[in-house]
Amino acid sequence: MEDLSLEDDVDIIMESNDGDDTNLQDDSKEPAAVPPKTDINLDDDLGVSEIKLDDDDDIFKSARVEPEPAKASTNSVSRGTSEEPADTDIPLEDDEHPFKDAHLKPGLQLSGPSPPPATIQQQTLTSFHEEEAKREMEGGDEFIEIKVTSPHKVGEGMSSYMAYKVTTNTNLSYFKKSKPEVNRRFSDFLGLRDKLTEKYLQNGRIIPPAPDKSVVGMTKVKMSKEDESSNQSEFVEKRRAALERYINRTAKHPNLRVDPDFREFLELDAELPKANQTSALSGKNVMKLISKVGDRVSLYTTKMEETDQWFEEKTVMIDNLDLQLRKLLVATESLTDYRKALSGHTYSLSKSLGMLGSAEDNSKLAAVISQLAEVEEKVEKVHEQQAKDDFYLLSELIHDYIGLVGSVKDAFNERVKAWQSWQSHQRDLNKRRENKVKAELASKQDRVNQLRQEIAENERQLDMAQENFEKISRIVKKEFEAFDVKKCKDFKNTITEYLENMLKSQESLVTHWERFLPKIKQMQP
Repeated sequence: MEDLSLEDDVDIIMESNDGDDTNLQDDSKEPAAVPPKTDINLDDDLGVSEIKLDDDDDIFKSARVEPEPAKASTNSVSRGTSEEPADTDIPLEDDEHPFKDAHLKPGLQLSGPSPPPATIQQQTLTSFHEEEAKREMEGGDEFIEIKVTSPHKVGEGMSSYMAYKVTTNTNLSYFKKSKPEVNRRFSDFLGLRDKLTEKYLQNGRIIPPAPDKSVVGMTKVKMSKEDESSNQSEFVEKRRAALERYINRTAKHPNLRVDPDFREFLELDAELPKANQTSALSGKNVMKLISKVGDRVSLYTTKMEETDQWFEEKTVMIDNLDLQLRKLLVATESLTDYRKALSGHTYSLSKSLGMLGSAEDNSKLAAVISQLAEVEEKVEKVHEQQAKDDFYLLSELIHDYIGLVGSVKDAFNERVKAWQSWQSHQRDLNKRRENKVKAELASKQDRVNQLRQEIAENERQLDMAQENFEKISRIVKKEFEAFDVKKCKDFKNTITEYLENMLKSQESLVTHWERFLPKIKQMQP
């Protein structure tokens, strides 16, 4: 093969005639084809999907906007050639990972390499979602994580109360701050729950329950001295952990976390208006109790004729789940009490062995007994940690889900109320139609005209009641499906963490005894 140098190429080009060179230049300056002009709708350009509010009247629910595709490095790609996005239905339940598997979607492109997986860190006893929140932060998905810390007593005597620091970490766009910090008292949490219940329960939403009030426990905290209240009592720590779980469950709900009252609770750096009627013996709570009794009586007197097999099966399942959870709670509380007693007895044994070692004349035996006392003291710490795991992981999870099952029942009862309202309008319509027939037979034209108007209005109300019942039925189904998925996930994560902690505890016990056994075998009498 013949080698051609750069100089030879230049000579060849120079030998070309001027006409050819001119033609080449004219060809090179030929204008590029202009793409056909298309009308671009602003909504289509932004890729905003149509929002359908058939199943929900929540005005705060926002549509998810998919990210704009990355621009190419050259200018050869025209926006006019892009296809319009297809309309999609916006689901009512929350999608915890809205851009999961984004690289598989045709309309999305990843701007860079995927982030490395988050490293697993040891979790605390009172927080169950730290690893998940960290993965969400590093992955760039929407996330919100709330910490309830620093319980402190404000005031003195019976007028005092406990306040908590609420710290939020989020990248949600509808929050004004990414890391707001506020101080909230226990009644603020209860007031928030009441507000959310009044707004969303009537639509069939499952509202996470707030921690139970305790008159006896809080009275002890109020009457405690300064030196006693400086150390977090067991009651205060339990309440703090329960408040943190409650507020995080509320934040995970796609409809509740966009509520203005919820955002104000997390962001307003000032005292909230005092929530009235939140005490255990307040008039509002007494009226709630009376209302619940009335609703239960109404359920028995006007029994719903269930035509949906799905609701019939889930109602039986929820009742059975509530019963089994309550039995399991009794068992886990007994286990916690047993481990606490075992820890206390082990501590007493350690102290007794220590005193015996100091009274022993034989120096070698005294040394071995003293070492055994030290081992028992370490074993006592292990039993104490096991008791905490039994309570904060198992017992508290079961207690929370007993409350959540109660919230599910409340949502199901709202559907029954909607059905009863529908049937009530149907009975009123039938009665007015009968009265209209009687008035026509009696030739009472004025009465007939009046009843016609009433019947038309009643028919309109009947249609609205039927639509409301069907809407609540759809929402309750979606809420229950989300609840069931979250329940499986919570129990899986908690039981896994519990078993891992139990395994570590057993390994620690084996290590302590294996270190001590050779020492006592080597002792010479």
